[in-house]
Amino acid sequence: MDWPNAHALFLLVLTPIVFFLFTRDRIPLSTTALGLLATLVVAFSIFPYSGDKGVVRPTEIFANFGNEALVAICGLMVLGRGLTLTGALEPVARLVVILWLKSRHLAMLFVLALCMVVSGVLNDTPIVVLMIPILRAVAERTKTPVSKLLLPMNDAVLVGGMATTIGTSTNILVVSIAVELGLKRFGIFEFTHITALAALPALAYLWLVAPWLLPDLGVDSSIQELRLYDAWLHVPEGSTMIGRTLSEVNGKGPVPMRVAEVKRGDTFLMRFPTLVLQAGDALLVRDSRTNLKRLSEELKMPLHSISDLEVKEHAGIGGEAADLQLAELVVAEHAPLIGSTIRLARLAEQTGLIVLGIRAGRAGIATKPDAIGDKIIHAGDVLLVQGTEQALEKVKHTGEFLVLDGAMTLPRSSRAPFALAIMLGVVIAASTGLLHIGIAALLGVLLMLITKCISWEDIGVGVSGRVVLIVAASLALGSTMTTTGATDFLATAYLAVVRDLPPQVILSTLMLLMAIITNFVSNNAAAAIGTPVAFSVATQLGISPEPFVLAVLFGANLCYLTPMGYQTNMLVMGAAGYRFRDFTITGFPLFLIMWAMYSWVVPKFYPFHQLGAG
Repeated sequence: MDWPNAHALFLLVLTPIVFFLFTRDRIPLSTTALGLLATLVVAFSIFPYSGDKGVVRPTEIFANFGNEALVAICGLMVLGRGLTLTGALEPVARLVVILWLKSRHLAMLFVLALCMVVSGVLNDTPIVVLMIPILRAVAERTKTPVSKLLLPMNDAVLVGGMATTIGTSTNILVVSIAVELGLKRFGIFEFTHITALAALPALAYLWLVAPWLLPDLGVDSSIQELRLYDAWLHVPEGSTMIGRTLSEVNGKGPVPMRVAEVKRGDTFLMRFPTLVLQAGDALLVRDSRTNLKRLSEELKMPLHSISDLEVKEHAGIGGEAADLQLAELVVAEHAPLIGSTIRLARLAEQTGLIVLGIRAGRAGIATKPDAIGDKIIHAGDVLLVQGTEQALEKVKHTGEFLVLDGAMTLPRSSRAPFALAIMLGVVIAASTGLLHIGIAALLGVLLMLITKCISWEDIGVGVSGRVVLIVAASLALGSTMTTTGATDFLATAYLAVVRDLPPQVILSTLMLLMAIITNFVSNNAAAAIGTPVAFSVATQLGISPEPFVLAVLFGANLCYLTPMGYQTNMLVMGAAGYRFRDFTITGFPLFLIMWAMYSWVVPKFYPFHQLGAG
């Protein structure tokens, strides 16, 4: 086995570093992606590369922002937002509620099957965003633990997303890279039958087994009690609590207070029961949203400080403290503040909501109030906010947050039929070969603008800057590794271990490797590296590359084992209060089912033909 050249060796060292950074909570994915782009541009500018497979020009790295896969992904993200905003799927949502009241068991089967089918042509995230409030509402109405519902629904969406080339951004990326490597483009529904066969046992598992493996966290109100926040209770001027001891104040409350700290100005006081409170004091209390609200109302101690009130007035959301409501918001995958902080995102000015507490979606850890302003926000984080009912209603319809109030409020719009027709037209035009998926998606976005299904502002929100950076950076890393021969080296090293095994086993192990990687790093990054490696493996074996490319596509979508495996995992984690182990316990059997089924089915429909044998 020949050793790689210096440029390839550099990329082979850089890749695991990038993968490691993708797993770090404290480093936003977009920051890692941007750093990767900058590193590649600088490195190949200082040390140019020219070899047998071509030349790496630094300016071509930026060309990935115009890659056909990225254009298609952005267009489909906007179309998905159009469907969400117009309430195009509302009739289906109402049907779910009706069925649930008649037969909860059969209704769950219908939900799972519906999610699998719809996610084949729609982006996964809008579907999960739509289904969370529906399932929370029916769970509360029927006294069903919502923790038994959300994760199976999410996994059904992920399974169905593998059915078409447009089901996920990962699918689009793999197919586009494969075309650039010389493969014939897969049709939209070309491998749908493969996923359908693999999905049958997965559907049975998610329906009959997975709910029993999930913890019973109670009905929706009980889940709220499990989420504890640290928040400040302030002693205002004229308060009846002034002059009382900490012990007396605690006895006046509707529930016992868990006081962690007492602050007077910039000084922290000892929490003696005999401590006498003064105007301006603040008590750091840890409790649930419900109990914090009760304590604030009955003790007449507001949860917002004077500086918070000034922000509130500046934002133009006036009103007395009694008029304000507490709510929990789950940060959606495409929210603009992801990777930023509450202070930098100016959330109070933008939404009219004051953030009182944060729980990290990934770890379920509460953030101290003093550190809230500087905490980096991730998808799935749960924010405890205070604001007017109007501000909360406005936030509900932005699609940037999920409001966890148990209410099922779905948008109604006379333009919903237009949105459905446009999306159907895009799928038909792309599946029949009339238009490239990127062109069809862009035309669909234009039609949604013309029909006022979306506005220009919706496009800005619908297109996730984080996804754009990750896809562009992943494409750049994958293309430079291919040109410099790094992917050929990885393929050769892989084959040195498995070459003597049957092709079906080699395919299965490649899929398993991709599946493990994708549960800890970006799916798109794993796919961008894995696709050219799979192509090289097939070439060195002298057999058709199509089954190996599909192994990467399916493997990069088997992201059930960890909450960071996919963005929708984080959403349901925050909405239901799941722990890390809940994903592993329920996801591992599903992981094995899908891996085994694909390992068996893919070679049946895509045999290992010798290259040049026809």
